[in-house]
Parts: sequence; C-alpha cells; structure tokens
Amino acid sequence: MVDPIHQAQARAIEDAFAAPAGTFVIRNAVKADAQGVDLGAWVSVVDGTIDAVGTGDADCEARIAHLGGPDRVTTVDAGGMLVTPGYVDIHVHGAWECSFDDGADAISVARAHHMLHGTTRQVLSLITNPLDVMERNLATVRDVMARRPDVLGSHLEGPFLALSRKGAHDPNCLVDPTPERVERLLEAADGTLRQITLAPEREHGMEAIRRFAEAGVVPAVGHCDADYATARRAFDAGARLMTHMFNAMNGLHHREPGPIPAAVEDPRVTIELINDGFHVQNPMVRLGLGFAPHRIAFVTDAMAATGCADGAYKLGALDVNVVDGHARLVSNGAIAGSTLILEVAVRRAVHELGMGLTDAIEAASLTPAKAFGFDRPNKVTGAPLGLVAPGYAADLLLTDPGTLAVQHVWCAGRRVK
Repeated sequence: MVDPIHQAQARAIEDAFAAPAGTFVIRNAVKADAQGVDLGAWVSVVDGTIDAVGTGDADCEARIAHLGGPDRVTTVDAGGMLVTPGYVDIHVHGAWECSFDDGADAISVARAHHMLHGTTRQVLSLITNPLDVMERNLATVRDVMARRPDVLGSHLEGPFLALSRKGAHDPNCLVDPTPERVERLLEAADGTLRQITLAPEREHGMEAIRRFAEAGVVPAVGHCDADYATARRAFDAGARLMTHMFNAMNGLHHREPGPIPAAVEDPRVTIELINDGFHVQNPMVRLGLGFAPHRIAFVTDAMAATGCADGAYKLGALDVNVVDGHARLVSNGAIAGSTLILEVAVRRAVHELGMGLTDAIEAASLTPAKAFGFDRPNKVTGAPLGLVAPGYAADLLLTDPGTLAVQHVWCAGRRVK
C-alpha cells in the first residue's frame, strides 16, 4: 500500500506541471555548476527557461525592472544557498514502494521522491520481463511523457543480458537481440526509448547495437561477459554508454583487461557509476572518478525500496530484502539495485571522496544530459539541461552549502518544492 502522503505529494507535482511557468528571479545565491562558482549570483527565469544570469545587487535590480518590476516578478532570496542545475538520473527503477514498470500512477509516486530530492529529470529504467510486458511498459512511459516534462524517456535494462552477469534480472526472460525482437521494442517505444543495456557478445549483439543506434537509441555495454576487444567493437558499432561501471561485468585484470578500459579509452563513451559505497566501495569509486574526467555520470539504479524502511520488496517478480538500506535478492543474495538518490551521491562525492563541488554537480547534471544530447536544444526537452546559464531549462535547485541537502526545486520553471 502506497503511503497516502506520498500520493498527495505526487499529485501536487503533477498539478505544478499543469500550471503555466511564471517569471521569477532567484537572488543572493552562490551559483555552482560545471562552469564554476559565482558568489552573489542571481538567475532570472521567463516561461520555464533561464533568460539571464549575473552577479551583484545592482544588476539584479536592473533585471527585475526590465522584467516589469517587483510587482510583476516573484523574487526568491536564496540567503546564500547554492543555486545549481537540477540533477539528471539516467538509470533508475523507482522509489516509495513503486517501480517504473508498474504503471502511470507508480511512475508519478516514484518520480515524486526523486524530484523532491533534486532529481528534476529521469530516464525511467525498466527491468527484464517477458517481451510483451516490456512492450506494454515502454508504451506506458511513452504516454506519461506527453504530460510530464520531467520524464525523458525509457531505459531498457534487458532482456539482452548475459546469463552469467544477470544480477537481479530474471534468467528465464533473457534472450538474444534478434532483429524481430529489436523491432518490436522500437515500435512499442515509438521514439521514446533513450537507452538499452545489452551484452554485445550475445548472438546478434553487434547487429542490434547498430540498429538501435540507427534508430536514435543509445546502446550501453553492460551486464556482459565481453572482453576488451568485443567491447571496443561494440563502441565502434555505436554503443556510447557503459552501464554502472564495475558492476555486472568483467573486472580489471592485467592480462584480461575486459570492457572497462575499452570504455575509458574511448572519448565518445559516457560511463555510469553508482556512488553509494556499496555497489562500488570508496577506493574503487575514487579510482573510477579519475579514469575519465567529465565522462562519469552518477546514476542511482534506485529500486522501489528507495525512501522506505528496511523490509521485503519486489523487483519485478523477484523477492528482495532490504537490510541497512542495501537491497539483495532473497533467492541468491545478488545485489538488487540500490536505495540511493543523486542528492546523496553528490554529497558523498564531495564530503567523503574529496571530489570538487563543481565536478560532483557536473557528474549529476551536465554529464548525464550530454549522453543523450540533452545539453543542447533538442526535441525532447526543448531547452538544454545541465547548466545554470541563459537559454537552459529552468531546472534549478537551492541547496544548503554545508550539507548539500536540497531545500527548493524548480523543474521547467515550475516550483515543486
């Protein structure tokens, strides 16, 4: 049973999206994004887009006057808080007892939890299921996108995964990416499939990568047993992502390098990393962050137990037990996603791993946006994502500069927290 409070919060966010975007100015802030840090910053927003950014009270007053004066412009005093871009999660399965595979209402509730913690946009990850179920889930995401700017499309994690690296995916549903199956999924998504994780060594794997890339989908190498040479061929065929580096793939070995060095060496590839200290322990996170500067995208891989107490949950049809915030399959103890949010990933990066603030924010905003071309004007989001800069979407966070806890959230110019 979903908490009625969570349902009410989800409805409030949907209501915010139904309202027109207004004109407002955030002032007395510290702007922090991939371009650096500016003190005494202000940001003005018109019709859901940032129209100007500057510093200093005099310029801010002039901007307010240009927009019609204080009687027509809402002003938000940041009180010295950080103003940052909204976070973008490109690999996430749910929250608040809801999975993105479970219908439009479940999507609304799960999105609300992540939104309230600063993730203004998400690509919704769908787990391995029978093909007809996956087709229905793709169609649901497609329909939800029509009324929600925060949903960027879908990510299929499966069904074309290696049995030996299946993780928490149902082995009975894993299949080869034959042309017929690939076309069925593309047709169901109708242009809204953004990413698909697959094992390139499976029969028809390279052919599938080329077809998905041709259709505008970003193939991701992951849940695979691919060696270094196979991974390089996959990237040359059109794969441009690595799904949660270190997890569900061959590890680093001095005589069997595996897929990770292939991704690190290729400047075309964005590399996902789950920065929770559990999927990847801190020494390896630090190592990974140094592999490919500006190409590491923080992802959560968060499942339905995110934002909930420890206990029993489901991942598709599989039973999951969550202890101390860590999710594992009941059947074999395999890690079953996370309970991470990007707000925590950014905080961990800065406070525990010594990553610079702007680099951590970039890994949770601009880098994942770049993976799909959302850092430029595009047909999905319109205005680009990932920076606090003129012309960018007004996806903005006010964040405590000490704790990095998200205090206020705007998505597409609508205030949702």
